[in-house]
Amino acid sequence: MASNYQAPMDPEPMRHALERLGLLQEGETANLTPLTGGVASDIWKVDLPDQTVCIKRALHRLKVKADWFVPIERNLYEWQYYQIADTAAPGAAPRLLAQDTETFLFVMEYLEPRDYPLWKHQLRDGVTHSDFAAQVGHRLATIHSYTAAHREIADRFPTDAIFYASRMESYLEASARAHPDLEHVLHTLIRTTMHTKYALVHGDVSPKNILNGPRGPVLLDPECAFYGDPAFDLAFCLNHLLLKCLWTPSATPGFIACYKTLAETYLSGVDWEPAAEMEARTARLLPGLCLARVDGKSPVEYITTEDDRELVRTASRLLLQQPVTTLDGVSAAWRQILGR
Repeated sequence: MASNYQAPMDPEPMRHALERLGLLQEGETANLTPLTGGVASDIWKVDLPDQTVCIKRALHRLKVKADWFVPIERNLYEWQYYQIADTAAPGAAPRLLAQDTETFLFVMEYLEPRDYPLWKHQLRDGVTHSDFAAQVGHRLATIHSYTAAHREIADRFPTDAIFYASRMESYLEASARAHPDLEHVLHTLIRTTMHTKYALVHGDVSPKNILNGPRGPVLLDPECAFYGDPAFDLAFCLNHLLLKCLWTPSATPGFIACYKTLAETYLSGVDWEPAAEMEARTARLLPGLCLARVDGKSPVEYITTEDDRELVRTASRLLLQQPVTTLDGVSAAWRQILGR
């Protein structure tokens, strides 16, 4: 049953954790400010006597209306993803400071918003820089290439169940329940995604998790990282660029330009398989993820009218029933249905 839910934001467990980890000494004070925006963790900005940090603790029940439960052990793998991503592409992750494996939290550097603006906020305001989209595509492909066919990294992420609960069940399975006539095609996408094992997948490459930093894109919140199909990361990110056309319609040409540039830059870095095969899987998966953002467990908050939701359904259903094999083909169908 669906229910409204607000996770308590009690600072005391965070304060005790900082003391256990040696970041807060006896007699010292810390100012803890809860940060908003995430649904899967409690996140705090912490002003310590000598530095400002960010502390993050995983939640078992996510802060959404639907009943959505995910293992809190994902916090351990988020830490590992950050370590690997920063090795593959220096600057791609925040600097890590301390980890508490018993309470499933860690401490990392706090990245000041004025220096690290959130890409989602820039897109909302119609700021569409194709060069930054290219940097996102390049950085993502670099991480995938570095981790491709890397057995030791694969063994560090026995997280298929976490990814399935976080992404397949809550997005594609939930959409299949809402659209029974699409059950076969959506379950085929699930099987393909779960059984394709090429590289380390972030699992939530969304503009809300990408900072536009001085050294390039910083990827946040890899809470459902798993070793699998990199097409998921590319499709997940491109999906948001399409959906933004309904949020800030006047910036549609810029969103489509970012989509095209990100896709082309990413595909130019694919060296673990033929790029055309990677593109075809992405093109087939993308409309399923679009549909999930209106009829899955985590609908995007900025598509608010039934008319806009119907546009997403129409475009998604068309591409699921008549799949294309190129990302240009996806964006062309999307633009045609939107009439832009």
